[in-house]
Amino acid sequence: MPAGDNPTDAPGAEQPPPHPIPVYPIGPPIPLPEQGTWPKSIHRFDADTAAALRAAEAAERPLLIRGDPGTGKSQTARAAAAAAGRLFVSVTIDGRTEAADLLWQHDAVARLADAQSGQGAGPPGDYLSPGPLWWAYDWTSAERQWQAQQQGERPDAPAGWRQEAGTVLLIDEIDKADPDLPNAFLELLGNRGFTVPLLGRQVIRGARPPLVIITTNEERELPNAFLRRCLVRTLRLPEPLAPWLAGMGRLHLERLGLAACCFDDVLAAAARLLLDDRRAAEQSQRYQPGLAEYLDLVIAVARLEPTEPKQQELLGQLAGFALRKSDDAD
Repeated sequence: MPAGDNPTDAPGAEQPPPHPIPVYPIGPPIPLPEQGTWPKSIHRFDADTAAALRAAEAAERPLLIRGDPGTGKSQTARAAAAAAGRLFVSVTIDGRTEAADLLWQHDAVARLADAQSGQGAGPPGDYLSPGPLWWAYDWTSAERQWQAQQQGERPDAPAGWRQEAGTVLLIDEIDKADPDLPNAFLELLGNRGFTVPLLGRQVIRGARPPLVIITTNEERELPNAFLRRCLVRTLRLPEPLAPWLAGMGRLHLERLGLAACCFDDVLAAAARLLLDDRRAAEQSQRYQPGLAEYLDLVIAVARLEPTEPKQQELLGQLAGFALRKSDDAD
């Protein structure tokens, strides 16, 4: 059949998806095991976030998640990987991060030290460790490079995971980057691979692109060109907030084995304290505490006192340490 005569190649013809897109469970808590520096936790997807994840993967675009600290932006990426049995790879951006750091890291200091030791330095490739995009694109070659040098951080692959199962790549806090990095990063993602000059070879992405999730606390405005090439999900704390906080508090206390020290009235009182502090912080344009601070408070209280009356007494004393982050708070 001549080129273009295949009906599936015709403009507007429905194309089958190249790979299955996960359906994320909405409501039930998803356990998140310890992974690298990430502690054990739990996560719940809401319908909009689950839909945004699926849409980003279907469109083969990054999903930019924006929102206040404590709304679960970074954990969403980790939960997306756990729910689908995927490899989770992450990198936290700072003002010194360069685009090349997402591909590989070269330990020039170690090579110089070897050169000065009298034993002589090895080839530059001996001091090269895979970066997050390398792991996400081609686990096999990244693992081979890492095993040879044992440098840098190796992601923890789920039991039985194979590269065809897919990868979730988290680029955390993109707003802290140099203004040129966001667009440079998307240029990298737009290519099916990249060259590693120090090794003289290419890293080619597999048939299944990674699901890329990027977070921002909006400390710096992102370029319009960058925003155009992302799908965007804004996370906000739900309303009404108090019962949601209490529910999350109970979930986390049960996860920590503190169910016997978990009391509804204490959870509700802690939520009221947080709401009061959020209102005061909003009026004075200070940082508003969220879920992370609430969990710190109820976990500390549950671990320090086993009875409800004692916990109620302790709440007021500990609230200032857990909820108020500014030195001008009363």
